[in-house]
This record gives sequence, structure tokens and C-alpha cells, in this order.
Amino acid sequence: MTSTFHAAADPVAGAVASVAEAVTEAGRTDPAGSLTPASSADPVAAPLVASENLAALTRPDFPLLAQTACLGQPLIYLDHAATSQKPRQVLEALQHYYDHDNANVHRGAHQLSARATEGFEGARAKAAAFIGASSPNEIVFTRNASEAINLVARSWGEANLRPGDEVLLTVMEHHSNLVPWQLLAQRTGCVLRHAGVTGSGELDLDDLRSKLSERTRLVSLVQVSNTLGCLNPIREVAALAHAAGALVLVDACQSLPHLPINVAELGADFLVGSSHKLCGPTGMGFLWGREALLEAMPPFLGGGEMIQDVYLDRSNYADLPHKFEAGTPAIGEAIGMGAALDYLQAIGMERIHAWEQQLTRHLFDRLQGIEGLRILGPTREQQPDRAALAAFHVDGVHANDLSALLDSAGICIRSGHHCTQPLHRHYGLSASARASLSFTTTLEEIDRFAEELQGSIAFLREHS
Repeated sequence: MTSTFHAAADPVAGAVASVAEAVTEAGRTDPAGSLTPASSADPVAAPLVASENLAALTRPDFPLLAQTACLGQPLIYLDHAATSQKPRQVLEALQHYYDHDNANVHRGAHQLSARATEGFEGARAKAAAFIGASSPNEIVFTRNASEAINLVARSWGEANLRPGDEVLLTVMEHHSNLVPWQLLAQRTGCVLRHAGVTGSGELDLDDLRSKLSERTRLVSLVQVSNTLGCLNPIREVAALAHAAGALVLVDACQSLPHLPINVAELGADFLVGSSHKLCGPTGMGFLWGREALLEAMPPFLGGGEMIQDVYLDRSNYADLPHKFEAGTPAIGEAIGMGAALDYLQAIGMERIHAWEQQLTRHLFDRLQGIEGLRILGPTREQQPDRAALAAFHVDGVHANDLSALLDSAGICIRSGHHCTQPLHRHYGLSASARASLSFTTTLEEIDRFAEELQGSIAFLREHS
């Protein structure tokens, strides 16, 4: 397909320029959908416009979204919370690396290794800048966010927790922020506690406050729930935890693609992110930790790259962040993630959030008009900054059946427990359906989804 963006010789460096150029060329849409000239060539500095249609500006860069489904219908992808789609700038960055720079990093004296190392460490610097870290040394590359949480549990947890010490979680956590702590409790004798949710599906801050004590060593929670869509008050949680002498780990997988995040402002001690939810490749994630904490933590895995000197009976470990990065890393994937972060930064996270708020409002308006449908989590009235997703249950209809019928119509949503089984048990549900949006989503796609959903519900009820 023809794109409004122009290819750059260096796709990593060209991602920002191409997005800015597209914004300048395409402009912004008025409420009627007509294009008006953009006022600024800098998309980050451009003023926020409530009617700004980022889908119209960015869709040409996402080739997957242009395909048709099995029966010839336009494909509608509403499963961004599970994994994001990748702009061509990311795909080109990956290809460019393997075509021109493929070599191992840090170890080689030749030009290919030097270029690979520059791209790899450049991606680390981009990740640090994206979250407001004070130094790239605070960014540890991992395979995914799950591994990042496991790293903290294995390294910091085993070094610091004793029988009777407490780790405070919430009932809304993804399994990746439950199971590592369960395994840690089995190894160390620490105790896990869980803060509940309010009737509106938000974090019960009073319950969390009541469960904090002098025994609490760590509070670990999502910033945005992948099921409830609620935005948790991390700053307030961090202040409460620190007053009790505890550290805070934030699972930011569902917030980083949608909101501007600054770790210093959050007051967190650890934060984890995942590339494939940030328009980047799979197989790549990161842990951010305060440098003093990371310095004090023992290595997570042993092997090449994480060592300085090796003797037969002992080893001296490398400096941060490489102390935690054993073996050959996912070099191309890191470079691809760097290109994805460039792409998001060029658009501007504030602008992404503003457009997605408009999409979320429209999604809720359509879903709330369907009889027997219950959305999990707060409404937009209860929490205006909630996430651009809706997990829902329909009386008398199984989520998997809905998902299958919608798929036959070319609409991709999620069904199941979304890796939040304890939360679903809290609501007395085995599964829910979930539609999750992105800045590439259009209002028309939401309309078609709602119409097909209503038809699918009617069909299933008629034939039940």
C-alpha cells in the first residue's frame, strides 16, 4: 500500500522524522473528519486537539492492518492489550540490522560488531529516555516483562526477604506478577498479601493501606489492569509504601504504550515493560531499577557477558547493566524496540492518550447500549483516564463463543481470563471477552465491532 511516510536510509534514525513528516503532510481532522493543515512540524510540540485522528495519520505505516479477513471483510484488530502491531519502521529496522550490521555485541573489534553494539546500546538509551530514567545503566534488557519480574524476585527477593517478611500484591495482577512471588514465598518463607478492588473495579486504596505494615518489604502492582482497565494511583501507593519502609515495583506493560510515564515522578523503585506491547518485536523487555538497588543485587543468571573476570573457583561480575544480561542478547529485537520507541515519541504520548480517550468514550457508549452486557472495571465517568480497553461479560453467552463468531466476521478480540484468573474468580466468572484499542483504531471499526457483537449475541441467544 502507499504510505504517507517516506522510507529512510537508516530506519532507526528515520522513524522520528517520518512520523513528523506525516503529521505535517496529513494535518489533523476536524469533528467532521476533513483534513486541516497541521500547525507544527514537531508532533510532540503540536497542541492537543480533541478531534485529532491519529489513526488517519498512522494506519499507512501498519501493513498488517490493511489486510482482509478470510471471507473478504476488512480485518479489524482489537487485541492490542495482548500484543501490539508493528509499524513498518520497526520491521525495516530489524531487516536493516540483519542485512547490514549482524554481529555479536561488545566483544568484537571489527566494524560490524561496533555498529551492532552502537544500535543495541542506543536502544537502551532510548528506553531510559522513554521512561525518564536517570541513566541507561538503570535499564536491564530481558526477554519480556515476566522475566524482568522474575529477575527482581530471584535477585532482590532471595537476597532480602526472610520468613515472615511480606510482599503486598493486588487481586487484579497478571499471573506474571503473582507466580514469581508465589515461588519466592515457597523458597524464602515470605508471606504474600493481596489488596482488593472496590465495587467500581478500582484499586481499594484503603484495603491496601490497611495491609501495609512494618513487615511489608515490597509492594508490586500494575499501573493499568489488563482486565479492569483501571489506572492505579502509583504515586500515592509509592508514598504509602515508602512510609512503611517498603519498595515498589510497577508492572507498566499496559500503561507504557498509552500514557507518558516518568519513573521519577511515579516514585517507583522498579518498573518493567514489554517491547511487543510497545509496537516493538517480541522476545524483548526491560527492567528499570534505581541504580543503587541494582548495584546491591546479585546476578540473576550466570554466563557470558555478565562477567568481568572468570577463574576456576570464582568470578568477578560486570558493571551495570550487563551484570544481569548473561549470554548473547536479543540484539535485533532491542534495535527494533528502539525504533518503536522512536515512533511513539515522534507521535507524542500525550497525543496518543488524547486520541485513545476519544476512542474509549465511543467504545463505552456503544457497549453500554447492549442489553445484558456488563463491563468489568470503572466507567469513564468513574475514572476518565481509564485504559482504552473493555473486558465484558454477556448474560447467558460464553465469551469464547462470542470471540469465535466475531472472528468469522474478521474482528479480532480476546476471550478467556486474560492471565487474571484470581480476578475473574472474584467476579464469579470463568472468562470474559475483551476489546482493546490503540491509536491506530478508528471510530468506524468500533462501530462495526459493536454491530457485529450485537448480532452475535442475538444469534447465540436464539440458538442456545
